[in-house]
Order: sequence, then C-alpha cells, then structure tokens
Amino acid sequence: MNDRANGSRTSREAMEHAAWTAERARRKATHRVKVRKTALDLALIWSVIGIFSIMTVAVVYLASSVLMPITLAIVVGLILGVAADRLGALGIPPMATAVILTSLFALLLFFIVNTLATPLAELAGEAPAMIERAIERILPYLERHEWLNVTAATFRSGPLTSEALIENMGTVLSTLATRVTPALVQGLIFFGALVFFLGSRLALRRALIIAFNDRARRLSAIRILNSIEQALGYYFATATLLYAVAGVVMTLIAWIGGLPMPALWGLFAFLSSFVPYLGIAMMTLSLAVAGFLAHDGLIWALAPALAFFTVHAIMENLVTPAVMGRRLEINPFMVFVAIVFWTWMWGAVGAVLAVPLSLIAMTIASEMLPQTRVQPKLPG
Repeated sequence: MNDRANGSRTSREAMEHAAWTAERARRKATHRVKVRKTALDLALIWSVIGIFSIMTVAVVYLASSVLMPITLAIVVGLILGVAADRLGALGIPPMATAVILTSLFALLLFFIVNTLATPLAELAGEAPAMIERAIERILPYLERHEWLNVTAATFRSGPLTSEALIENMGTVLSTLATRVTPALVQGLIFFGALVFFLGSRLALRRALIIAFNDRARRLSAIRILNSIEQALGYYFATATLLYAVAGVVMTLIAWIGGLPMPALWGLFAFLSSFVPYLGIAMMTLSLAVAGFLAHDGLIWALAPALAFFTVHAIMENLVTPAVMGRRLEINPFMVFVAIVFWTWMWGAVGAVLAVPLSLIAMTIASEMLPQTRVQPKLPG
C-alpha cells in the first residue's frame, strides 16, 4: 500500500516537474509577432534614417578640422600596421615602434616637400611670363571661333605695378595666415594621433574585439580587422611600386618631349596617381599646357599629355588588375562618387582618403554579407 502511494506521489511530482519545465521553456521562448507596416510607418522609418544621415554628413563636414587629420592618421596607421607588427616581433615596445614609424613618415614628407620647394619657387617666379606665352600660343586657336568672342584684350587686366602689389599685400598675408595656421594645427593633430594610434593599436584592437558578447561576433571582428589591414597594406604597397614605375616613365616622356624639369614631372605623376581620375585629369591638363609652352606645333605640344594618358590607362586597366587581382577590385563608378563626395567634404585630403575609405567599406561589407564559399570549421 505504501509502495503504491509512493509511486503515485513520484509520478505526480514528475508530471509537475515536467509541466513546470514546459512552462518555463514556453516563457523563455521568443514569440515573433508579425506586424504589418503601413505606408505611414515606412515613411516614418525612412524619414528617421534620412534625418540621421543628413546630420551625420553635417557633423563630418563641420568637424572636418578635427576629424580629417584623425581619420588620415588612422588610415596611415592601418597601412603601417604590418611594419609595426614586424618591429614588435623584434622586441621593440609599441610606443617606440610608433615613434620610429612616425619619424620615418615625417622624414618622407619632408623629403617630398623639400624636393618640390625649389622647382615650385622657380615656377612661381616664371609664372607671369609663362602665362603670357600660354596666351600667345592658345589665342590663335580661340580666335578662329568667332562665337567665343575672344580677343587679346580679353586676357589683359592692366599692368602689374609694385604699388598694386603693396596695396594687395595685406590681403595676401591675411589669406596666407588664415590658411597656414589651421594647416599647422591639423598637422600637429595628425602626427599626435598617428603616434598614439600606432602605440595603442593592439590595445584598441583587443578592446574592440572584447566589446562583443558572443564568440561568433568576436571572430567576425577579428576577420574584419585582419582583412582591413591586409587590404590596405597590400593595395598601397603594390600601388606604390606601380606608380613609381609610372613616375619613371613620365620622366622619360617629359625628357623626350622637351619639357623642362622632367624629374619634377615624374614626381608629380607618382603623387597624382594616388588620386584616381581627378589626379590623372589634372596631370594630363598640366602636360598639355606645358606642351603648348614648349612647342609650336600642335602635335608635339599634345604628345607628352597623350603619351602619359595612354601609359596610365594601360597600367590602370591591364597591369593593376593583373597584379592586384579581383579581391581588391572596386567599382569605378563608386570610386568616382567617393572621390567627388570626399573632395567636397574635406578638399584635397578627402580626395586622397577616398580610395582607402572605399577599400575599408568594401572589406567590411564583404566580410559581413553572407558568403557562398564554405567557411572552415573553427575549433571549440
């Protein structure tokens, strides 16, 4: 009798425990309720997204004096990440590595500026005479088209006397002061941010990874960070070699084409190649103007510009894709839009940052979007 009572009590307790477990599981289960959104709800959602996007663009534009050098420092720090890892493997402390790499980068910038200073000063001194020669060469071609209504008097604004220079000196100095002072402050922000970013790069990386809760997201963050550093490092290392070859070819073109200072043209070609489309367009136009100043015939005048444009088109459309492969291929239209947008936002520095920022965005998107390839099974 007692055994039967104990058995019934045990079965009842088991049933109660099973019911309690089922109720607990039911409460913990996520119930998805499908709510049908009306047109007003969708309009509200897109309005909030649009307002947030406009405010973000406004903040980026208004805070350009601070965000621009910091963003440039982060991009340069990511590019120098491979070199920082190599120095760290040799036992050099992170902050010492940051100081060494920043000093080398500053020396490189000083070398470029010092190389350009003397030729640019000579060009500035010869600018009035060059402008006069350019007008004399181009004017006959413009006068052939009567509908343009262009004559020699169109380009004459009166003699430039010393009194006029003295009168305008205050305006020139004030303009230089308003331009130079912010540039110096932004330069200090850039180098300071570069030193501290390189010195604390690993700590920032670790903190960013730990900020995610689950293991899958942490692994995804690791993959994204590694892919960004590899993409930027590989792209700029390869681009530097290819554009250096383009600079050497441009030096030969300028020398054969009879242009003055061919080495300077080669350096300009190397630097302008890092700004797709815009830099190449400005370089081609400058070569055309220099050709008109150096030669009388139209064919010889345009030959250096056409030769440079042809060489660069071959490198960009054949050599560069063959060397870099499709994993770093960016849609040309998206690159053009990025250059226009960032040039409008941050000027010349924005044009330089357009390709790196596009590479970062493309890498993040390719890592976050679902992939069709089979992923390796992670341990654990």
